[in-house]
Amino acid sequence: MVIRKIKKEEIGFLSDMLYEALFVPKEQTPLPKEIIQEPSLAKYVVHWGKDAFDLALVSELDDELVGAVWGRLFDEANKGFGFVDHHTPEISMAVKSAYRNKGMGTALLKAIATAYTTIGIKQLSLSVDKANPAAHLYFRLGIDIVA
Repeated sequence: MVIRKIKKEEIGFLSDMLYEALFVPKEQTPLPKEIIQEPSLAKYVVHWGKDAFDLALVSELDDELVGAVWGRLFDEANKGFGFVDHHTPEISMAVKSAYRNKGMGTALLKAIATAYTTIGIKQLSLSVDKANPAAHLYFRLGIDIVA
């Protein structure tokens, strides 16, 4: 597996991963793919690369993109679900279902934390439903939980 910065021609993959990142309990019907066009979700990928704090990394395995982690700054007027303040990028992450539970999420999170630290960012934020199995990954990595 290789983790690297996303290429300009791969930006559309973030929309695919945004959809993958949406948590729907197993007993519920999957959401329609068009849901990511809703403004509250689209803001995570629309106009990607608009500033220096739009940072996206992908995981690649055998020349296939299988996961992504990306972050963006929001402000008080355009808060994300995990908004802390206008200095704290909010990250999103997803790994294709066939590749989950193989360490890719851990590697992606560590890589983006390192990349943001390199440009002077001291903390990151994300939003996760406590019922989402991915929450266990965040707990295991010692990510602080803020209700």
